[in-house]
Amino acid sequence: MKRLSTWRNLIVQSAPTQGQAPGAIKALASFSLCCGIFTGAARGAEAPESSAPKLPGVSAAMQAAVEAGEVSGAVTVVVTKDKMLHCEATGLANLATKEPMQPDSLFWIASMTKPITAVAVLMLQDDGQLDVAAPVAKYIPEFTALKTPSGRPANLTIAQLMTHTSGLGEADGAKAAKARTLADLIPLFLAAPMQYEPGAKWKYTQSGINTAARIVEIVSGLPFDVFVQRRILDPLGMNHTTFYPARQPSARLVVGYKKNRATGALEAAPPLAGFGIEGRPPLGNGGLFSTGPDYARFCQMLLAGGAFEGKRYLSPAAMTLLTTVQTGSLPTGFFQVPVLADYGANYGWGIGACILRAPHPGVAGMLSPGTFGHGGAWGTQAWIDPARGVAYILMVQRPDIGNSDASELRRAFQQAAADALPK
Repeated sequence: MKRLSTWRNLIVQSAPTQGQAPGAIKALASFSLCCGIFTGAARGAEAPESSAPKLPGVSAAMQAAVEAGEVSGAVTVVVTKDKMLHCEATGLANLATKEPMQPDSLFWIASMTKPITAVAVLMLQDDGQLDVAAPVAKYIPEFTALKTPSGRPANLTIAQLMTHTSGLGEADGAKAAKARTLADLIPLFLAAPMQYEPGAKWKYTQSGINTAARIVEIVSGLPFDVFVQRRILDPLGMNHTTFYPARQPSARLVVGYKKNRATGALEAAPPLAGFGIEGRPPLGNGGLFSTGPDYARFCQMLLAGGAFEGKRYLSPAAMTLLTTVQTGSLPTGFFQVPVLADYGANYGWGIGACILRAPHPGVAGMLSPGTFGHGGAWGTQAWIDPARGVAYILMVQRPDIGNSDASELRRAFQQAAADALPK
């Protein structure tokens, strides 16, 4: 608690006026690069420094987190549906080499992949090729034999997979490590006991999202990563986003850092096994690597109701499924514990996205009802507030950040950005 208090003091004490925060000259250079990336310019293209977007207070908040040793660095982006309001890189991408964080630094976004998987599923529904209300067994016949804990036919639907209400069991870890395709994982999910009766409760379930990704393959006739590339990443101009970073030799991959429990110092953490490696499945639950500006383009499309730069990606009906609560009155999300004041009832789940029913103190205090988004296991966050017309994207790599949705880093960034927006 003392370290957290010190960090908050640093945020308050950091001067909000332009030029006072440490590293301001480096920040201006990074803004110029950010502008070039966001407008589709070649990597490294520069824009005039005066045109670099910056929201007052965000730089100070992120610099304070770096100086407090909470993270090595961060990339923060704030956008409307058609404009960048803020983009900044702070700190270092690699402490050992002193490589500065850049706007096009590449982060493992983990579960921020899930909304992209949801868009892939809903695109196929718009195409008339699947129905999220249909049984999974319609697309994967092996699911016909799946039984619930009470012995009844499970009859899981795609919607239940995508809202974490299916009760589907998780794969044995050792066996899953040998999988080379999404198809290889399906027998492992079916071999695991069901966790609960479908629809009875909400429980975050990786197998469900990966099963949905497999359905995308079956229906489209394309490997999941190829479908995502052709239908989402390429059209949106998400040129740095990939399931396999090795395919982009020039990518600036950010090192993840954990805190040493004894000293509090940041220490490099190895990448999580199974993600980003050639020969492993393109996992729909958390396989993507991306940059702040790239993911901002995805958020802009959702913020604009499924369209971006003259192209429609999702129908209004599909957007409704993604952005409105599909889980009834079930408490959902990662605030269902006493230490977080049990804010589970403040959230619902759409098809692949978490939805804020009602703001609450902390990370949701500056957001509007109906804000939706998703976080990632290594601290990344992206939240879209349609009422205010903005999206907040935070990119960091902190494997031991705990509940990233509830992190102080997320709160500090969003609060600083929200405070700087026009009222």
